[in-house]
Amino acid sequence: MTTPRPYTLIAELTYRCPLRCPYCSNPMDLAAHKDELSHDEWCRVFSDAEALGVVQLHLTGGEPLVRGDLELLVKHAHELGLYVNLITSGIPLTRARLEDLVRAGLDHVQVSVQSSRAELGDGVAGYAGHAKKLTVMRWVKDLGLPLTMNVVLHRANLGEIDELVALAELVRADRLELANTQYVSWALANRDLLLPSREQVDRAAHMAALHRERLRGSMEVLFVKPDYFGVTPKACMDGWARRFIQVVPDGRVVPCHAATSLTSLTFDSVRAQPLAHIWERSPAMLAYRGEAWMSEPCRSCDRRSIDYGGCRCQAFALTGDAAKTDPACQLSPDHALIGDAQYRADSTSHATPAEDKRYLYRGTGSARLRQS
Repeated sequence: MTTPRPYTLIAELTYRCPLRCPYCSNPMDLAAHKDELSHDEWCRVFSDAEALGVVQLHLTGGEPLVRGDLELLVKHAHELGLYVNLITSGIPLTRARLEDLVRAGLDHVQVSVQSSRAELGDGVAGYAGHAKKLTVMRWVKDLGLPLTMNVVLHRANLGEIDELVALAELVRADRLELANTQYVSWALANRDLLLPSREQVDRAAHMAALHRERLRGSMEVLFVKPDYFGVTPKACMDGWARRFIQVVPDGRVVPCHAATSLTSLTFDSVRAQPLAHIWERSPAMLAYRGEAWMSEPCRSCDRRSIDYGGCRCQAFALTGDAAKTDPACQLSPDHALIGDAQYRADSTSHATPAEDKRYLYRGTGSARLRQS
C-alpha cells in the first residue's frame, strides 16, 4: 500500500485550559499527562511535517495561548510556509498579543463559543468567558484575519441555530462551524446529559440549511450531524492516518484527537522516532490505514473506501474493539448500542442539561492558566 501524503498537522500544544466543557476531548486521567514538548521539539515537529508534505498547521490544545512561546512557534511555522490556524477559547488573549501573533505570521483564528447566551455559555464552559469571546472575535476581524466561529452542539444549545447564526453575523465570521458532539472521552461519560433527540437534530439541520443557502457567498455555514443519527458512519478524519497527523502535548503521534483512548495501541513519540518514520512505519499508524484490517460487514461494503469503516475510537469506546464496524453504521452487529442511547435521548428530550447542575461542573477540571 502506498503511504498517503498528509496535508494537515494538528499540534496539540498543551492540555492546560481555563474551561471545563463536559464534552472536552482531553484525557479523562488528565493528571497523568502533564509533560509537554519543548519549544525546540515543536519546531522540529513543524519542520518534519512540512518535509512530509503538510501545508496546514492547526495550533490547538487545551488552550494554546497558555504557551508563552506561541508567537515564536507561529513565526517558525510561517517561515516554513505553513498556513497557521489558531484554535482557541480566546480567554487568555489580549489585543496586543493578537497583534504580535499576526506579525509573527498567523493566518486564521477559530474561536469556540458554547452558546449564543452568556448564562448558558458560561455555565457549560465552567468559566465566565462569553463576553471575552465576543471581544476577541471582533479583534480578529479588525486585524484583517479570517475568523471561524465554532460551536459544539448538544441538547442544551441545539435549539439556538437562529441565534448562533445571528451571533456569527454580528462578529462578521467568515465561517460558522456547527459541529455536533462526538461521543468519546468526556462526552461519552456525559452522553445521557448531552445527547439530543432526533427531533432536535432534524430541526437544527433544517434551520442550518436555510441559513447556509441565505448566506452563500458571504459566510460558510457548516452543520455536522452527530454520528448517532445517521445510517452510515462518516469518514472520521478522512480515514485513519490518511490526511491528518496529530501530535499530542507529550509528543505522541496519533491520527485523531481521541486516539489516545485506544489502550490497545501504543503510539510512538517524536522524542524517540522521526515524524516521517512514525507516519510511514509505526504499527499504530498502520493499524487501521486502508482496508486490509476490515472484517465483515465492512470488508464487502461498497462504502468501505468512502467511510473507511467509520470512527475507530467510537468503535473502541462502545465495544472495546477498535477493529469492529463503527456501531453508528446500521449494518454493525453492535448498532443496538446506538439505538439504546437514541431511545433514552428521545425519552428525556423534555429535560435540558441547563437544568441539571451535574452538567455544569463536569469536564477536565484543568483551570490552570500558568504560561510556560
